[in-house]
Amino acid sequence: MIRLLLGLLAMLATAPLAAHELRPSVVEFRETAPGEFTLDWKVTLAIGSAGLLADRLEPVVPQSCAMQGDPVQRIQSAALVGRVSLLCEGTLAGEQFGLSELLGKSDAIARFIPRSAPVQSFRLTADEPSAMILAEPSALSVFFDYFVIGAEHIVFGWDHLLFVIALVLLVRAPWPVVKAATAFTIAHSITLVATVLGYSGLPGRPVEALIALSIVFLAVEVGIALRDPDRQTLTRRFPWAVAFAFGLVHGFGFAGALADIGLPQTQLAMALFAFNIGVEAGQLLVVALTLVVLAGLSRAPDKAEHGALNFATYAIGVTGSFWLIERLIG
Repeated sequence: MIRLLLGLLAMLATAPLAAHELRPSVVEFRETAPGEFTLDWKVTLAIGSAGLLADRLEPVVPQSCAMQGDPVQRIQSAALVGRVSLLCEGTLAGEQFGLSELLGKSDAIARFIPRSAPVQSFRLTADEPSAMILAEPSALSVFFDYFVIGAEHIVFGWDHLLFVIALVLLVRAPWPVVKAATAFTIAHSITLVATVLGYSGLPGRPVEALIALSIVFLAVEVGIALRDPDRQTLTRRFPWAVAFAFGLVHGFGFAGALADIGLPQTQLAMALFAFNIGVEAGQLLVVALTLVVLAGLSRAPDKAEHGALNFATYAIGVTGSFWLIERLIG
């Protein structure tokens, strides 16, 4: 268990320093005029993969469509951005669109946007990098796709993940941790929905800085608790209240991520509901795994347990501090 915790925290402390959040790639097939379409894509790039991906990636277009000129691609903000114009015939139902491949284990959200029919949303994977256009969009597929996005946003979204882990390290008891995680979900759901519907919103840079600050705040409180187990810090006294307060901030971050991904306007409520349920599922998974590790550590010698928890606390605090400084001055 000690090796597992040290390995996990070592990975979290190094690999994610350059990546703030999970930002899925996006493919959009839009009808701009009768029979005229554009296929746009934005593929998030891993470090060092820009040239490789640009040489290998090609758009997949329906058989009833003809490309008007060659696809245009460029590197922009750690992503490969491309577009091609198309002339198409027929309804296109049953035909494929997307990309030739998605490198690694990346995912993409694909949207088919006709002028006179509901938007269709799909989730692309490395195994299935293209999607089949349906005669009618499926609400179930929208729910599944955005549920997965929400869960992945916690499990692979580094800043939100570290916040949840730090909360568990501080509170420790299973039921209070679950209540705090649920309060976090309720809070971010409020600001997420309000932002998506246009009732509120904050600029991205201050939000990301506040998210990093929330991680540093919890890391400091965990450190205090390790030095003085009897001291009742603010979060130890009111874990659900602190989680709720910071959840409001994290909700603006989720809204920014969804703005990049996009939401199907004809099934907006379903997508938002599924995303939030997915986030809660991801949180509970992280909570459960962290509690299992803590239970294993409790059986180790006190010195080993204390050393592992100190390492975890410093790794989380240093990573959060790095992000905070980067987002304030970057």
